[in-house]
Amino acid sequence: MFVMELTYTAPVDQVDELLEAHVAWLDALYEQGVFIASGRKNPRDGGMILAVGDDRATIEKIAAADPFTLGGVCEYRITEFIATKTAPGLDPYRRQLPG
Repeated sequence: MFVMELTYTAPVDQVDELLEAHVAWLDALYEQGVFIASGRKNPRDGGMILAVGDDRATIEKIAAADPFTLGGVCEYRITEFIATKTAPGLDPYRRQLPG
């Protein structure tokens, strides 16, 4: 599982110009089952996405395709973690620690 943290590198009005395309990008990845939660940070200086994927390289490619990234208005910080405990609705994403 991955935490994708977006930090805006441009003023919010420039971010808002790309918001519709960003939301369409999000929607497509929700439909594919890659994203399971997302939202703005408060204060509004970026956002967070909770994603599932097989490897970091795939998630990095997904982040690179975000209209916000392509438009040069954000940077991503990606953190991988093993979800060993989850709420019942997230049971399919629970994993055992290796070894």
